[in-house]
Parts: sequence; structure tokens; C-alpha cells
Amino acid sequence: MIIKQELQLILKEGEGYKIEFKENINGLDREIVAFANASGGRIFLGVTDNGQPKGIPISNKLKSQIQDIANNCRPRPFILLEDIGNTLVVNVREGTDKPYECASGFFKRIGPNSQKMTRNEIIEIFKSEGKIRFDELIEPKFNYPKDFDKNKLFSFLELAKLSKSTKKEIVLSSFEVVEKQEGTLYFNNAGVLFFAKDPQKYVPWSVFTVVLFKDKNGADVIDRKEITGGLFEIVNKVMDFVRLYAKVAYRFTGKPQREEIYEYPSEAVREAVINSVMHKDYFEHGHNNILKFFPDRIQIENIWAKPKVFILGETIFRRNQVIADLFSRIHFGEKIGSGMERIREYCKAENAPFPNIHFTETHFYVIFKPSRKYLKLAGKDQEATQKSSQKSSQKSSQKIMGLIQQNNYITIREMSAVLKISGRAVIKNLNKLKSDGILKRIGPDKGGYWEVMKKHEEVIKA
Repeated sequence: MIIKQELQLILKEGEGYKIEFKENINGLDREIVAFANASGGRIFLGVTDNGQPKGIPISNKLKSQIQDIANNCRPRPFILLEDIGNTLVVNVREGTDKPYECASGFFKRIGPNSQKMTRNEIIEIFKSEGKIRFDELIEPKFNYPKDFDKNKLFSFLELAKLSKSTKKEIVLSSFEVVEKQEGTLYFNNAGVLFFAKDPQKYVPWSVFTVVLFKDKNGADVIDRKEITGGLFEIVNKVMDFVRLYAKVAYRFTGKPQREEIYEYPSEAVREAVINSVMHKDYFEHGHNNILKFFPDRIQIENIWAKPKVFILGETIFRRNQVIADLFSRIHFGEKIGSGMERIREYCKAENAPFPNIHFTETHFYVIFKPSRKYLKLAGKDQEATQKSSQKSSQKSSQKIMGLIQQNNYITIREMSAVLKISGRAVIKNLNKLKSDGILKRIGPDKGGYWEVMKKHEEVIKA
């Protein structure tokens, strides 16, 4: 409740972001919706613009008129009336169902003034309040069936363990990715991002950038790729990149097969990649999702719009509801928003530290450090490990030369798959073979081939 002493101070300070003076109720609806669309505020009736208390006849009829004015706004804002002598204060709460509109349009408080909102400002409020969701918007330029990839749908159905015999249109409708109007099937953005032949034709900023750095500061780039495709394809390709360059330590347990200990908790990283794709702010066109692979960490970052109320690990947050639902159908994440808890469980199982997570109003970062299990094993008996590593490297070099003699167009990824060693290990061996003058690369990385400069037998001496 305002007392007279406080009123005198307010009148002296003048109008502001949360204070408005009005002599009468003319145009009151604009001020009410302006405060409701901002942070709330108080309207002092019976006061001139320069803060002079002129007074207004306060009656039940006047209060009823003011309540009717508020009731005619859409949606109805919450107001509370308060008398201070012959000044009537209209307390307006910040709205919980923005944007609010009166007969004259949409208004918002900017500084000490109430200004009519532009089309873009109205759209921004709709977006920030979750009234418009990118994944639910129809993409009118998408041509079905010309731009539709049925193989992506069939792959999705396999992952979801659903029948392929159901008519495609029925399945897509059940996924809530299409609308049928006058016999024509229209895809929304979620449908495009999952099932288009070329999703980036319509959403170019849905690319996921992956970068491998030689140094901890990220100045020297070894490898960089722009990963495209449908969203669930993108997740798999990003993880292929991680597995290609992640180190592996081996523990011999006495069993026929040795135990492989990976540098990073793969499933936890995968969960973070899924979350970054799932919760990206796709209204923002100027930033790709990024995975940065440093010598001592993996950093995943994406652009987002921070929810008004958000507590990490507690708030159930789904920016893109349809996208989240599609991922949950193929067990890439769950609808209940338990991604952080699953990351914690995966890290615990691998004896890896929980990632460092921080966020701003516009960006979200997840930083993984190597698992303690890997570091312990990799650092055990350094001398023996070094000798073993040298011997293993020599054997790998021999095997690489053998593969190249069979197919001099073989790729690093293919060598990694055949030899069951990381892509980084393959690159290290290739670099040594090149520096020793045994091997030479002819042409570009993509489309080139390997040329053996010395006899294969000489590799044993390398």
C-alpha cells in the first residue's frame, strides 16, 4: 500500500519505466497493456504529466469503468485499484500470457513512455513466450513428394521399431510433421529437418560444425567439417567424428579380448550433442551448433534463448516440442527432460567427471574432460607404455602400408575401421611415414591417393 509520503516522493521523481501519470482515463487501456507486456507498473490517475496532483473524483462507478477497460483487453490483464486521497492508483502486474492487446493495438513500456509495438516486436514476444515454435511452422516452399526422402522415413521407422507398411501420409501425420489442406500435404520445419532430401536447402543454419584443434587455445586447426543432413543423421555423423579422433587405452584382463577404455564417455557426449540439436534456437540464423575437439577437452556449444525460469537439471525444458518428440521415438533423448541426469549416469559409469556446463542468455556450453579411468590407465608405467606404444606404432605402420599397397585410394576413416585404432593414431603413423620419406600424398585429401616411395620391407626399420 502506498502512503502519502511515498506518493509525494513519486510525484517529485516523475514518470519512469514503472510509473505513469494520467489526469483521466482517456487512453488508459494503452497504458495497462504496455505495463502488462513489460514488467508491470503503476498508473496514477488524477496527476498531470509534470507530476502535479490535480485529483480525480473517485467513485465505485469510476472503478467499475476501469475494470471494464481492463476486461476488454485481450487477454485480460490483472489490475488492482488503490485510493490515496483523491488520487487513484491502478497497479498492473506483469502479464503471464503475453502479448496483451487493447482496441488500439499492442503497446509496450519503453523507458517512461508507452509505445506501439512494431510487427517484429510482436513476433519477438510470441517467440520468447513460446507462442510461436520454429519446429511447428509450416514450410510452404517444401514440395511433397518431390523434396521428401522416403528412405529417411524408413530408417527412422526402423530405429523407432515401427512398421513400414503403414501409409506414409498417415505415419507423418501421427508424427505431427504435416498438415493436409485441400488435398495438399504441407510439411512443418520439424518434418523438413528430419525427412527432407536436403534439409539445409530450407534451413541452412541447421548445419553442425565439428573442429579438431592441435593446441589447447584453438589456434591451429587440424580438421574441420560442416555436417549436414537430417537431424538424427547429424547426431550420428558428429559422433563418428568424435570416435575418429578420441584416444583409446587398453587394459589386458587375462581374457582373450582386451578392454578398451575411451578418452571420453561416448554416450554422455552423444547425449549432449542430441540436446544441443534438440534445444537449438532455430529462429537465430547466424550460428551453427559447434563441437570443438581440443587436446584436453571437448566443448559443445549452441545458441539458445534462455527460458525465464531455468534451473539446470531441474527445469523440464523443450524449446522444440515436435523435434524432441521425434528424437524420443528413436530413443535419442526423452520427452521428460532428463538429459542432464543421463549424462551424469553415463559419466559415473565411465568414472569420468561430470561436464562443466554454463550458459548465458544466448549461448549454452558443455565441456567434457577426459575420464579418470582413461587418464589412470594411460599414465600407468610410462616407460612400459612408451615402449609398447612404439612397438604398436611400428606394427600399425606396417599394416597401414599393407592396406595402401592393396588400395592406394583408401581413406583415413577406412584404415581406422580396418585396424580398429583411432583416426588420430592413423594420422600420426601416416605423418611419420611421410616424414621418413616412405609415403607421399598425391592430390587433395578428398580424391587424392597414396604413393609408396620405398619398398615395404623398409618400414620395419622405420
